[in-house]
Amino acid sequence: MPDAVVIGAGPNGLVAANVLLDAGWSVTVLEEQPEPGGAVRHDRGVDPEFVSDMFSSFYPLAAASPVLSALRLEEHGLRWSHAPSVLAHPLTDGRCAVLHRRTEDTAASLESFAAGDGAAWHRLVELWGKLSPDVLGALFTPFPPVKAMAKLALDLRASGGLRVARSLILPVRRMGEEEFRGEGGRLLLAGNALHADLGPESAGSGGFGWLMSMLGQTYGFPVPVGGSGELTAALVRRIRSRGGELHCGRRVERVVVRGGRAVGVRTADGQAVAARRAVLADVAVPALYEELVGPEHLPAQVLDDLRRFQWDFATFKVDWALDGPVPWQDERAAGAGTVHLADGMDELTRFAAQIAMRQVPDRPFSLFGQMTTADATRSPEGTEAAWAYTHIPHDIRGDAGDEGITGKWGPDDQERMADRVERQVERFAPGFRSRIRARRVLAPPALASLDANLCGGAINGGTTAMHQQLVFRPLPGTGRPETPVPGLYLASAGAHPGGGVHGACGANAARAVLRGHRVRGLAGAQRLLARRDRTGRRR
Repeated sequence: MPDAVVIGAGPNGLVAANVLLDAGWSVTVLEEQPEPGGAVRHDRGVDPEFVSDMFSSFYPLAAASPVLSALRLEEHGLRWSHAPSVLAHPLTDGRCAVLHRRTEDTAASLESFAAGDGAAWHRLVELWGKLSPDVLGALFTPFPPVKAMAKLALDLRASGGLRVARSLILPVRRMGEEEFRGEGGRLLLAGNALHADLGPESAGSGGFGWLMSMLGQTYGFPVPVGGSGELTAALVRRIRSRGGELHCGRRVERVVVRGGRAVGVRTADGQAVAARRAVLADVAVPALYEELVGPEHLPAQVLDDLRRFQWDFATFKVDWALDGPVPWQDERAAGAGTVHLADGMDELTRFAAQIAMRQVPDRPFSLFGQMTTADATRSPEGTEAAWAYTHIPHDIRGDAGDEGITGKWGPDDQERMADRVERQVERFAPGFRSRIRARRVLAPPALASLDANLCGGAINGGTTAMHQQLVFRPLPGTGRPETPVPGLYLASAGAHPGGGVHGACGANAARAVLRGHRVRGLAGAQRLLARRDRTGRRR
C-alpha cells in the first residue's frame, strides 16, 4: 500500500508525486491515458517527419517556476531551446511589435510605433524588477501567500502604492492606453492577456498581460528540445529514479471514502488501490466533486458553489507540417517562436465580444507557434512544424462568419473552422496555405478525449477572471489544496494559482499533505504526553 495515490499524470500530478517522493513517501500515480503528460505531450501524428506538440508548447511559467527549478530536471534529460525572438504581433499595414529577450531590443521595436514608448517599456520592466520576486512568490506558494503578499505590499508602497495596484487591476485596453502612445506596446500586453480568457475590457487583464509580457522579457518562451513531452519524460524519469510507480491506462472512477476520510481509489476495471495517508487529484474540479467523490460526501454549500463554477474559453487547434518557412509579410515575425494574429486592438475586442455573445468569431484571434524556429529538431531543415489555436464559446449560438459552423464539431464544422484559421494566417502571411504538407484539426471534443481535464476544450482549469482567483479558486472560500473530504487534496490547475505549466498546483497539494501529516503527528504526540502526565506512566 503506497503512502499516497495521485490521480492523473499531468504535470501537476507528476510534480506532486516528485515532492512526496523527496519527502520519503511511497507514491503510486494512476493515469487514464495510455501515456503520461496530460496537456504536455507531443507526437508525430501530423507527419512522420515532424514533431507536433499536441497541446501546450511554450513554457515561460516553467522557466520562472521555483517548483520546477528545485526538481533539477536537467539532470534527468530535459534541455531547453529558444527562438531568436520571443513573440511578434504583426499588423496588415506592415508594422510589427516584437518582444525580444533583450529589453533594449523590445523597447526599440515599440519606439518605432510612437516616440517615448521605448522608455515606457523600460519603466514596466523596471517595475517588474522591483516586484517580481514577491509576485512570483505569491504566484507559486500556497494560498494565502502571507509572507510574499506582505513583502509585495511594502514593495508596492515603495513603487507607487495604490497607483501601481490600480494599474494592475485595469482592463488591458485601458492599461495600454495609459502606458503607451502607440499600438505596439498595447498589443503586446493585450495579446498576452488573451493567452487566458481575459478580453481587452476584462478587469485584471492588464495585470495578467503585464505578467506574461514580463515573463517573456525575462525568461523568454522556451520549449523542450525534442518536443513538449520531453518535459513530461524528465518528470517521469525522476519519479522512477526515486522508486515511485506510474501506471497508465488506469482510469480512476471513484475516490473511496471511509469513515469520512479518503482512503484510496477504485479504478474502472474494479480494482481498489488503497492509500495509507492521502489521495491527490490532478483532476478538473467538477469531475472530482461530481463524479469521483459524489454529493453524499460534500457539504451542501460546495454543491451549490459548483453550479457557479466557470470554465475558461473553449479551444480550437490546428497543427501543420509546412514544406517551407511561413511567408510572413513582415520578416520580423519570422524569428518569433510565438506570433499573435489580430489586426489591432479593436479586432481583439471584437473577437472577445463575439465569444461573449456565444458566436464563433469570424476573424479568430490566433496564437501561432513556429516550433522548428524555436527548436531545430522538430522537423527537417527548411521546413516548419507549426500550429495555431484560437478560443471559441462552449455553448455556440451562432456563427459570426456566416458559414454555418454549429458547434457540434462534426467533420464539416472542423474543416470550416480550420479553413477560417488558415485564412486568418494568410492575412499576415500571404501564400501560407500553399506550403501546407499536412494538417491535423483538434476541435474541443478531440482535446477533451485526449485529456479529460480539458473539458470542452478549456485549457486553464477554469476561468482566469478575478471572480475565480485567489480565495475564490476553485470555489468561494477555498483557495487551498485541501478539500471538504479529509485526506483528499486538489492538485490540478483548478486550484491556486491556476493554469499554465509551472507545477505549483501539484507542489502546493503535496506540501499541504506533508504539513497536515506533521500536524497530525504532533497532535498525536501531544495527546500521548498529556496522558502520560495524567497517569504518570506510558499508556
